[in-house]
Amino acid sequence: MNKNQKIILWGAVGVFAAMVALVVVLLTTNTRHADAANEALARADSLALANDRLQLTNEFNQLNADFSQYEDQQVYLKNDSLVQQYNEARMKVEGLLKDLNNEKASNSKNKARIRQLESEIASLKKIVRHYLEEIKRLGEENEGLKKEIQAVNERNEELSSRANTAERDNEQLTQQVAKAKKLSASGLTFQAYNKKNKIEKKINKATSLGVSFTINPNATAAPGMKTVYLRVISPDGTLIGGGPSFSYDGASVQSSSSKQVEYANSELHVQIYCQVNTTLTPGDYKVEIFCDGARLASRSFNMSK
Repeated sequence: MNKNQKIILWGAVGVFAAMVALVVVLLTTNTRHADAANEALARADSLALANDRLQLTNEFNQLNADFSQYEDQQVYLKNDSLVQQYNEARMKVEGLLKDLNNEKASNSKNKARIRQLESEIASLKKIVRHYLEEIKRLGEENEGLKKEIQAVNERNEELSSRANTAERDNEQLTQQVAKAKKLSASGLTFQAYNKKNKIEKKINKATSLGVSFTINPNATAAPGMKTVYLRVISPDGTLIGGGPSFSYDGASVQSSSSKQVEYANSELHVQIYCQVNTTLTPGDYKVEIFCDGARLASRSFNMSK
């Protein structure tokens, strides 16, 4: 082999070796790039799963908050199974979240858990939505019942007010009728008499006192025999005479004297006398006439010595 041939041979060997080295370098670089790409994809996949899990956790927490906000209104759902359904679904979701947090397996298993969790949370959303709709419906019904009860109460108050008004009117009417039926007297006079039954001007010489008056006509009063009572009060407040007692304004009252008369709804002139058992003094004497539990007349007379 001549020198030129050796040069060509060694050159070819060098080129081949360089090509082999280049291929090795290229293969090594591509493998590293592929591993890096695969590693990046795995990290991205893990981040996506973690993000999905976080979003689902937030959704679950929000559903719990929405449900808890209306827990005090479960009284509306005493015979409803929604609460039981919700609690069962919530426990299932809590279990899945716990498994995900403790999961050390491959991303494919995590993905399966995520899909299952998405399905369970979707079911939980439907339960909560139904629950809230039911609460709203029953709450509106309850408000309607409250308004009906309020209207009934207002109606009852109105009827009670009318009844009270009618009762007051009846009482007033009864009082008016009773007042209309009462007798009245006019023309009241008062005289002192001596032992000869003559009019005595000096009160200290009186042995009896006489009162005359007229019972006025009253068509609404009950006719018949009536007892008229006389009361004479001396200036010092002492009752003169000693007649029978009678009822007046819920109390028993002593009279000076009394007299039976027959009343026929027409004008009736009456005279009543009472005996004096002590020496009377000058001053103002109060004279009162009573009949049927009512005071017919009252007047003061000044009697001189």
